[in-house]
Amino acid sequence: MSGVDHLHELLGLPAVDFQHATGETPAQAADAAAWRISVDPYDDDKTWEEAFGTFLDTVDPAGVRALIIGQWGESYEETSSYPIGLVIAAADRLTSLEAVFVGDMTMEENEISWIEQSDVTALLDAFPGLLELGVRGGSELVFSPCKHARLRALTVETGGMPAGALRGILESELPALERLDLWLGVSAYGGDADVADLAALLAGSRFPKLTHLGLRNSELQNEIAVAVASAPVVAQLRVLDLSNGTLGDEGAAALLEGQPLTHLECLDLHHHFMTEAVERRVVQELEPHGVRVDVSEREKPWDDRGPAGRYTAVSE
Repeated sequence: MSGVDHLHELLGLPAVDFQHATGETPAQAADAAAWRISVDPYDDDKTWEEAFGTFLDTVDPAGVRALIIGQWGESYEETSSYPIGLVIAAADRLTSLEAVFVGDMTMEENEISWIEQSDVTALLDAFPGLLELGVRGGSELVFSPCKHARLRALTVETGGMPAGALRGILESELPALERLDLWLGVSAYGGDADVADLAALLAGSRFPKLTHLGLRNSELQNEIAVAVASAPVVAQLRVLDLSNGTLGDEGAAALLEGQPLTHLECLDLHHHFMTEAVERRVVQELEPHGVRVDVSEREKPWDDRGPAGRYTAVSE
């Protein structure tokens, strides 16, 4: 889970840890921070429920715009339905809530593949005004097909994306969605989604307002690049992010030989396995058109095993 850090912001608001142990009134106004509530199962005396209760009694809940659910205790055993249920139960008090992130943990707290998630669409049902939803962790993750009129950003970070969750996302009606960032991961950690499962997304009609697409952290990054090279959805994008995966020369060549990418503002391919020559070609063909290209973090396969030794940035 290297490369995964705590959120620094959500909804454009700085992330602030709520100090539940002291119960002191924070210096920040309720609407001036993305509030992170986290409980260490070994060092904290309070449960997440108690910490959240203190938060609601200390910070004006009607002003809270962004909420970050960090470690909720033994999150490798208890699913996220526990903190999600408590947040939903307080929906009548959290009347300004516009963004939620579930599972903001680092490797030291819990490996990404060990975070026990649940059906996160319960939050969308409970908060019709939600603009952003983020999730970290693929184990037990469910995304039931849903309708939500206002959601504009959806991020799902996994070491292995369950195919059922991916299909649920792509079967949902999210007419306002502008940004979709999916970490697909590897099969060894539950990532049983394949390129065929992306067909509805790549066709371009599912999310008409989508301008930022991330299909990242995949052991199938070359196959994804080949599919994206002729995908209708690309024409509507400003940002295309295929980073953190196993992209090599073959995937990069497919992108350059496919449909034009010169309309993009940014093409992010960082953490890749391209050779220096192909990396340079990508930059030279796109940057003169004003495309910002990120080809940083060229990696070497493990044990000089070639394509078989390529790895994603985040797996366990």
